[in-house]
Amino acid sequence: MAPTVDQQQETTTTTGNFSSDDLKALCRAIEPEDAAIRQQAQARLDNLTKPRGSLGKLEMLAARTCAITGRLDCHLSRKVILTFAADHGVTEEGVSIFPPEVTCQMIHNFLGGGAGVNVLARHAGAEVRVIDVGAAGDVEAPGLIKRKVRPGTANIAKGPAMSEDEALAAIRVGIDSARDAIADGAGILGTGEMGIGNTTPSAALFAALLPVPVGQVTGLGTGLDERARQHKVRVIEQALAVNQARLARPLTALAAVGGLEIAAICGVILEAAKSRVPVVVDGFISSAGALAAMRLQPLARDYCFFSHMSAEQGHKIFFAEMELEPLLHLDLRLGEGTGAALAMGLMEAGLKIMNEMATFDEAGVSPSEN
Repeated sequence: MAPTVDQQQETTTTTGNFSSDDLKALCRAIEPEDAAIRQQAQARLDNLTKPRGSLGKLEMLAARTCAITGRLDCHLSRKVILTFAADHGVTEEGVSIFPPEVTCQMIHNFLGGGAGVNVLARHAGAEVRVIDVGAAGDVEAPGLIKRKVRPGTANIAKGPAMSEDEALAAIRVGIDSARDAIADGAGILGTGEMGIGNTTPSAALFAALLPVPVGQVTGLGTGLDERARQHKVRVIEQALAVNQARLARPLTALAAVGGLEIAAICGVILEAAKSRVPVVVDGFISSAGALAAMRLQPLARDYCFFSHMSAEQGHKIFFAEMELEPLLHLDLRLGEGTGAALAMGLMEAGLKIMNEMATFDEAGVSPSEN
């Protein structure tokens, strides 16, 4: 059984120097998925005792996972969800109905195993690792991985969320978190986050990097009414205006209007792609991190499985603009890694079909004539 969060050892390490040149080198090291292995996997799937293609997306999941790992005998070993916590200065603009201190309170909830992601991760047989990359308060609790870059971002409506060096440091936290999990035997990673107000920087990043109008990608967050949503739209438009000169490149845009947990998720995806490990992207906020990663290195897309379409209205726009398709439509909008936990079960099911289901020859069943 996967260890629970409270069984993990508290870890405190330094970020160290990570430059834009290091980021470019990481992006250059990412290669396309193995097309030949994908074809071989599909050939086996087509020869299983079923009508060709009859298990639909489960077959796609299996073939893609084999192509990512470069192995036909692919099995999901340890499953790890990386949940990053950070705060956001833009909450002073009244864009959330929850106070900022909830971020630290939820860190304790994660570590106690009482959050939604904990429940669904236990169901999926996955481990949850909680990383403080930028919570405003100090949390001292067993199991917390302490990698704070700064105690929350600045208010994006008044200037940049963070410096470029701080964005790089947060990306490095994600890289190191992914690398550590893979070194511990993780065969699949999931992204998760916690940060009051983080739908605001996520919508700002979608507006800047897709690009699309702010009103299209700005939703109700944790429960705003329409009047409050319109205020949120105006705040994001102001953020884009005051940071306009910084929005031309993915890294500077991430620093200007993003979040520390979003940057960390970007780092997870890039490292997973370099290491040829599949990564399951959670919801709206995680997809903002994925978008940054894909803008930095388009090949990162090959390694991402998008778990679900959030009820947050901008998520549908993201999928349409990027020509991507989520695995689930469940009207989820919790974050934390909950959708990733659910999707991991589907991916495991697809691989079990390929590995455990008999072929026509093995079962002595006559194949179709077509």
